[in-house]
Order: sequence, then structure tokens, then C-alpha cells
Amino acid sequence: VARLAQVSQSAVSRSFTPGASVAKDTRAKVMAAAKALGYRPNALARSLITRRSRIIALVMSYLQNQFYPLVIEELSQKLQKQGYHVLMFISEIEEADGVLAEILQYQVDGIVMASTTLSLDMARSCRDASVPIVLFNRVPDMSERARRSTSSVTSDNYHGGRMVAELLLVRGHQKIAFLAGLENSSTNIDRERGFNERLQESGVTVHSRAVGHYNFEGAKEAARALLSGADRPDAVFVANDHMAIAAMDVWRLELGLRIPQDLGVVGFDDVPQAAWGAYQLTTIVQSVEAMVNATIELLQEQMQSQVQPRNVVVPCRLVERATVRAATRS
Repeated sequence: VARLAQVSQSAVSRSFTPGASVAKDTRAKVMAAAKALGYRPNALARSLITRRSRIIALVMSYLQNQFYPLVIEELSQKLQKQGYHVLMFISEIEEADGVLAEILQYQVDGIVMASTTLSLDMARSCRDASVPIVLFNRVPDMSERARRSTSSVTSDNYHGGRMVAELLLVRGHQKIAFLAGLENSSTNIDRERGFNERLQESGVTVHSRAVGHYNFEGAKEAARALLSGADRPDAVFVANDHMAIAAMDVWRLELGLRIPQDLGVVGFDDVPQAAWGAYQLTTIVQSVEAMVNATIELLQEQMQSQVQPRNVVVPCRLVERATVRAATRS
């Protein structure tokens, strides 16, 4: 190809490397020569020379939650534009050590773990193999050693929980319940902590609580439990939109409640379905684009140099739709 195009071999290599610096006319010559010769780059052969596979592993524990398909699409597209490919693995358990051991066999350049966690021992194994890990929408174990081993990107879940409590208090709710996700997940812990602390500052305690485990059927059972007694809550903060949609179906279709007249509901994530006419869910917005950008930046930092892992917190915001009482006009 280099001989036919009358350029150097390094110019050919740069022409086939996404993002590499090469003049337009040089690239055009190389591509024309490659087409004439029927040449295609061999990514496997290149990886043996460069010791870089340009593959990023993405690990997820479940895809039920409508938030994560958005993440997969955004992350994949942005990595592909930078010349990387995404290899996806599904882990059936919250701790993904088993699948990570398999991933390391593929010589991946980096790992993104969404909706799942890993042990300190596995984090150390990946570090020793010079494979950076970024936890997406999770933080490492609270121990200082774990935080030093793994980077993470999350929304500001704590302040998101505070925003929900503030909204419900301002709209006059006093019997406020919480529908939790996974008890041990950092997202649930931080959202609930912010929510509870803001309520307590106003002298209000959580009326009732149930656990939906971040899945649809679990959320339905929790929704029934919260409204089963005579002393019912007048508002519920649901730890994510996926569960909020399931819960709203139960409260409206099974129990005949009006939302927001009989029950206020607030979710978390702002998945596309939250804005559908049937739900119009008031929720906390997690910026998928900002979180993905931060994730890729962390990966690039650690793939290119020996920087220390760090934890990035992305601001979130409240979007108000039709599932909470409107503000009263003075």
C-alpha cells in the first residue's frame, strides 16, 4: 500500500488509525491504494505489535432498567468515534468477579462496570494487569483501600434525594414514604440518605418504607405493601423511574388512586418513558451524556498514564411534570 500510494509505511498506519494526524491528500492516496489492492487492516495483528486491543469491556448485571440502554448507546457511539470497540458482558450477580476473570483473557484496554460491583481482590488483579476500571453509576466499597483502587462516575445522588424531599415538603406533603431499590447499592444508599436528612431537618420522619430491588415485579409488590394499611402515605419517593412506572400502574390500575390528587410520586433517572403521556413522572434527571463523557475521560487518563483513580460526581436536576401537586398560588 505504501509503495503504490508513494508514502511511508507510518503514513499508511496513521491513515488507518482513528484520530491520528495525517494530511487529507495523503489519506486519500492511501485509501485509494488500499482499495485497489483489496487491503484491510488486521486489528488482531496490530494488537500484537502495539499491545493495545482497542477493546473496552462493558459489564452489566441487568438490562431491565430503561436507563441502561441509553448508557450503552451513548458509550458505544462515543468510544467507536475514538477508534475503540465495546465488548459487552452480562453478569447475573451484583458482584462481577467471575465475569471479570474471563474479561481479562481478552486483553481489553479498559473496563466499564455499570449496575454492578467488584471485590477489592479483583480490583487489585485488574490493576496489576494494567487494565483500568471505571464504575458507572456506582461507587467503590466505602473503605479507603477500595476507593484508591477504582475510579467511578455517579450522579449527585445525595443532593438528588434532598431535592425530592424539598419538593414534597414545599407542596405540603407530610406522610412521605420511600420505595427503595437494592439495599446495598450506593445509588440507593445515597439517594435515601439525602432524602431522609432533608426530611429530618424539617421535623418530618419517613412515613413508611418498602424495597423493590430495582426490578419491575419487586416494585409492584413494594407498591402494594406501602398502600396496604389504613394509614396511607400521601407521597412516595421511588428510588428510580423503572420502579416508579411499575408502582404507578399498581396504584392507579389496581387501587384506583389518582396521581397526584391522592398520591404524589417522584422518581429518579428521567428515562424516556417517564415523559410519556401515560406517566408524566416528576423525577430527578441523571445526565447520561455528562456521565458517559466523564467515564471516557477517566478511562483515557488511566490508559495513557499512571494516574491515580478518582471519583467523579455529576450534578443532577429536578424535572417537574404531573405526578406532584402543583404549587399553590398566593
